[in-house]
Amino acid sequence: MGIRGPDRPAPPATHGGTGRTPPRPLANGLWRGLRIGLLGGSFNPAHEGHRHMSLMALKRLGLDQVWWLVSPQNPLKPLDGMGKLQDRITRARAVAAHPRIIVSDIETRLGTRFTVDTLAALKTRFPATRFVWLMGADNLVQVPRWRSWTRIFTTVPVAVFPRHPYSTQALGGKASRRFAAMRVDARRAPGLADLPPPAWVFLEAPLHPASATAIRQQRAAGTQAVETR
Repeated sequence: MGIRGPDRPAPPATHGGTGRTPPRPLANGLWRGLRIGLLGGSFNPAHEGHRHMSLMALKRLGLDQVWWLVSPQNPLKPLDGMGKLQDRITRARAVAAHPRIIVSDIETRLGTRFTVDTLAALKTRFPATRFVWLMGADNLVQVPRWRSWTRIFTTVPVAVFPRHPYSTQALGGKASRRFAAMRVDARRAPGLADLPPPAWVFLEAPLHPASATAIRQQRAAGTQAVETR
């Protein structure tokens, strides 16, 4: 799906193959009418699994762009072992290497720490943009631990991607049961961004073996993680 046209202006210029940080709210209507996937996380470090999910989201959900929201500090993760924000952003931009994947520190600029607050702030600042929250099956398992988690599903549509070995547990978990009636058939995934929330889809997709945890463990052991495109 192209993004040029009267309702879908061209994205901003990019640097080194990566997207620049989203601009100030609705500057010249830049983001008006776009379908944007939001992938949040520590990105500690960013890896090819994040990129793989983002490319699948662009293709399967009919998105114009995917924004990586690099969290200043995930409330559910310890400070110990957390890389510096700027280092994580720099690595993420190198890994993303795609003009439609934009690495952003917008949570830092918004002053938000919790997903529900970030989504509310983005909806306020970009009212004409259609957002979709992207998550792996592992996060669907633990999302009931997130602050005001049901409001996430009622704020924006949600797309869930498989991740071994969590998919079966995720589809039988609390969040899936709570919003079972709002699950969308995967054949309707290209229109998910246009559906009023709550609406969510589980997308069967090829898995990618990269893991941030494994990469950190291998770094600690003095070895280099192998990441396959």
